[in-house]
Parts: sequence; structure tokens; C-alpha cells
Amino acid sequence: MRIMIKNVRLAFPAIFEPQAIGDGEPAYGAKLIVPPDHESVAEIRNAIVSVAKEKWKDKWEGVITVLKDDKRICWVEGPYKNKDGVVYDGFEGMFSLSTRSPTVRPTALGASGQPVSKEDGVIYPGCYVHASVEFWAQDNNWGRRINCNLRGVMFAGEGQSFGGATAAAADEFAGLAKDVSDLF
Repeated sequence: MRIMIKNVRLAFPAIFEPQAIGDGEPAYGAKLIVPPDHESVAEIRNAIVSVAKEKWKDKWEGVITVLKDDKRICWVEGPYKNKDGVVYDGFEGMFSLSTRSPTVRPTALGASGQPVSKEDGVIYPGCYVHASVEFWAQDNNWGRRINCNLRGVMFAGEGQSFGGATAAAADEFAGLAKDVSDLF
């Protein structure tokens, strides 16, 4: 089930190149930081229930309960924590949606809908995006889960960069360029 989640913060993005998490296979994806009062919370919950009902029919409620207890649902209604139990910056008091796309690179667009690349620096950890996602239920040799693919992101607004690093804008160097004739 596909939905559009508008104006949420982007964390741990692997938009332009696949990345491995721990010992896992490299994949595209990101975490989306969603405030508890965000307009998409109900839509995310409904999408999860919808794919569970489709996959597990009349057993969906029991399966969802087990998956939630085992942390096998892409949606977490609570802060995202590291292995030591410390909440990551930006996740305090927030919900999060983990997305992963093993083979298909998500679309990346600037604010006016133009394609952007990693080198453009438009999509970065901490910025706000509109995200197209697709939920699906897994039930195979690797177990049962509710997963979410990241289909694409569109820049929605500036946000404080996680890690604090940002690239300098060209206009910061205005007036500092030397004329080539000054070099000879």
C-alpha cells in the first residue's frame, strides 16, 4: 500500500548509494522522523493494518501483536535508540518509520520537482522531505515482518543537519576569486 508522507525529517539516508546496516546487505532507504501529532500517523497505522489483513486474513491481529512485540514492524511509536539505549538526536519524543529498498534507488527531487544528486547537497540528514513509501507484509524463509520501501523523496525544507556538517554555498566566496591574469 502506497502513501505520501509530507514534511517529515530525514535521518540516516541512503538515497543515492546503498548502505549496509550492521552485517546486513547494502540497501537504499532512510528513517523518517514523524511527530506523534503528524497528519500521516493514522494513515501509516491504517496502511500497516491493511497489508497485515491482506497477508494474514483473519489472523492479522495476532500476527501484528507478535510482530510488534518482536520489533518486526517498520513503524515505531517511540524514540529511536542506539544499542546502548540512548535516543538519537532529533528522535526525542518522536515516532519513526524505517524504510528499505534493496534494489531500486529512490527518486530524489528538489523543492521544485527537479531531479537532484548527492553532489547537489539538497537531500541531507536532518532536512525535511515529502516521502513516497510503500508498505508490504513479509512471510517467508527470513520470517514475518511489516516492511516499508522508500520510493522517493522531495526536499520540503531546511533542517539542522545531523552531525552539523553542511557544504558551503558558492555565494559565500563572492569577491574572493582571483582573475587568472593576477596569477601571471
